[in-house]
Amino acid sequence: MLHESLVYLQKDYFMAKEKTIVQNGDMTVSTFIFDTGVHALRLTNCRGEIIVLPYQGQQVWSCRFDGKELTMKSMLSQPYPTTDYLRTYGGFILHCGATAMGVPSAKDNHPLHGELPNAPYETAYLKVGEDEKGRYIGVGGQYHYIVAFNHNYLAEPFIKLYEDSAVLSVSMAITNLKNTDMELMYMMHINFRPVDYGDIVYSARCNPDDVRVHINIPSHIKPSAGLEGFKNFLYALQKNPEMHHVLKPGLVFDPEVVFSINYLCDEEGKSYSMQVHPDGYADYVSHRPAELDHGIRWIARTKNEDALGLVLPGTAENGGYTAEKEKGNIKILQAGQKIVFYVEAGLLKPDEAENVRRKIKNILE
Repeated sequence: MLHESLVYLQKDYFMAKEKTIVQNGDMTVSTFIFDTGVHALRLTNCRGEIIVLPYQGQQVWSCRFDGKELTMKSMLSQPYPTTDYLRTYGGFILHCGATAMGVPSAKDNHPLHGELPNAPYETAYLKVGEDEKGRYIGVGGQYHYIVAFNHNYLAEPFIKLYEDSAVLSVSMAITNLKNTDMELMYMMHINFRPVDYGDIVYSARCNPDDVRVHINIPSHIKPSAGLEGFKNFLYALQKNPEMHHVLKPGLVFDPEVVFSINYLCDEEGKSYSMQVHPDGYADYVSHRPAELDHGIRWIARTKNEDALGLVLPGTAENGGYTAEKEKGNIKILQAGQKIVFYVEAGLLKPDEAENVRRKIKNILE
């Protein structure tokens, strides 16, 4: 039987000492406050746990299943109470947008990846229930962004954790509350931890046209291998993008390498991406190109950061508002229109990974 119950969260539920507030079968939700003052929810099931920041961007701050830390390595061990993207960077899933997204150019005045990543949510809630996939616990919220004469929209993310699954179901709904059209940009920034000799498998044809390497190097970037060495690596990837499919420790993803990927989908409209670990487990993302028609891959392997954006599904590339508008990549929401984006992300067991590998093979044949 399908059913669910709703629990609205109050900030007085959260204290420095962690306490359990909800249980559903083998799943629990507990509340606590980081030493930095950021409120957090720990959702656990029999496979592991996620930590969600209900009032700060509704980020999934960390994700650990089957003894594996899925979250990127960063310089920050805990989140900080700020809207500055880089001063609290290192979470597993961040929502980006919605009035602008990507890296701003000199022509832009929007913050890095927009206002959503650390948006101050006033409303947050839990849903506990059961559906056709089984028992679950979910976290959601509402963020009303309004700027007189400019913007007025409602963002409603939702994260669902099932009882015996290590794959999260994540959605973001955006509703235009204006009486006129709204320009929209959105990206789900999913940051896995790279695994040495991990094998990247995905539903796109690997050639220079469908897996395009970004070769523009900002003047402030100082590659560890030297500028010429880094350029040579990018040019080699441009000709042979399959070079990055196995994450060999010697590859120069320092400070970062970015790809744009043309994804193909199956009969259900889903595309698939995996980082298959040497032990057969796999980091996993599935998105729908009909909803999020741009796939960005981001890899950064430095002494301080280790991150694999296996795919960052979005409505545009990451060039910032002006560049993406010039490319025709800005979406339009009509007055009162609502759009919902759906993504699955998490960890697959070896047999599950082999099943997805077969799906990818069927798509590419």
